[in-house]
Amino acid sequence: MRTEFIDPGSFRHELVLETVSTIPDGAGGYTEAWAEAGTIFARIEPLAAKSRYGADQTLEKVTHRVTLRYREDLRSGMRLRKLGRLFDIVTVHDPDETARYLVCTVTEAGL
Repeated sequence: MRTEFIDPGSFRHELVLETVSTIPDGAGGYTEAWAEAGTIFARIEPLAAKSRYGADQTLEKVTHRVTLRYREDLRSGMRLRKLGRLFDIVTVHDPDETARYLVCTVTEAGL
């Protein structure tokens, strides 16, 4: 089994991990409330930026790879916050199955 080398010195971005909870709004729907679950240091690498035009509007999508130390509680559906930027976690995987690091694919929200 090949062990992947990840330089922990490149984890220079301080991010806030957030979880979502849904609150009934009394009319059959719900609102989302985001709560801080911790602070982490990670490496952020831009992957792709796409712009699509449809329905008389432009839709922007930016994806990144975020690498961080292993956490049991990290899963898709959570998000990361860095100052005014929000990153929705799409996928989470352990690149070499050693429970040392996690690599997440995220999309930048609010563009």
